[in-house]
Amino acid sequence: MDPRLFLADLEAKPESLRRLATAMTGGDAWHGLPDPVERVLLLGMGSSRYAAEMAALRLRAAGVDAVAEYASAATTCPPGPRTLVVAISATGSSQETLDATSRYQGSGRLVALTNAPDSPLAKVADLVVPMQAGAETGGVACRTFQHTLVLLLDLVARLTETRRDIAGLARRAADATEDLLTRRDEWLPTAAELLDGAHGVYTLAPAERLSSALQSALMVREGPRRPATGCETGDWSHVDVYLTKTLEYRALLFPGSRYDAPALDWLRQRKSTVLAVGAEVTGAAAVIRYPGDDDPGVRLLTETLVAELVAGHWWAHS
Repeated sequence: MDPRLFLADLEAKPESLRRLATAMTGGDAWHGLPDPVERVLLLGMGSSRYAAEMAALRLRAAGVDAVAEYASAATTCPPGPRTLVVAISATGSSQETLDATSRYQGSGRLVALTNAPDSPLAKVADLVVPMQAGAETGGVACRTFQHTLVLLLDLVARLTETRRDIAGLARRAADATEDLLTRRDEWLPTAAELLDGAHGVYTLAPAERLSSALQSALMVREGPRRPATGCETGDWSHVDVYLTKTLEYRALLFPGSRYDAPALDWLRQRKSTVLAVGAEVTGAAAVIRYPGDDDPGVRLLTETLVAELVAGHWWAHS
């Protein structure tokens, strides 16, 4: 793992996303899925599971029986001929995910969503969907996480027969990502300073974009090795609010939840520091905006870059 190479991986995000969008425009990444599908099981660990939770929630909202599961779970959905299993691993070598696939080989359709088409996971799958994120030389899943989100949104659109232009969304997210990268000298020093506290970073996001909070916290833990925790905004008032009374609490808020107001009320009362990304927030110490941040899809694909760049900054100076 190398902070300089991690930064290079982040700087390559816009071009990488545009390549993926072009590939999606030219063909169906999910060609070969069974029909009909009665149940969708998404398996993964770490960033892969964060992205899977996002997709499962959207599928359930559309009436599809779907669940995102820890690949390490001892028990989960039984195999079946109409169960679509999507095993997600950027490297294609996550042991827990490989172990989980053994339950589903030869039953239904097993799909590998991976950045390594020649990996062990790809070899046991009935269908391989390449992430097409390129090599992450910094050793941290950043582009692969973004590409996983895009491809899972595409799967959701396909299974729910919606006409959403996911390739177009990816291009808009590439533009937003490029804007944040280009202007980082304007906002990154302030963001890094505001979040630099003795007791770590706490990230909040609505359930529909909880992956942003979880991935952002992971970036802070994985790169600079600092404490960080992600939380769903509504649940925050039940599980994390207590820490604002005793800690130097520094929150990275991804707005958009109907429960932003209660969380912000507590954060203001306890004089906590809040950095908001993607929307104006009254009382925030700073707000970071970017083109397209009024679109929840663009937010989902873009907003983790803030934490990634902050983590890279701290990592490079540690």
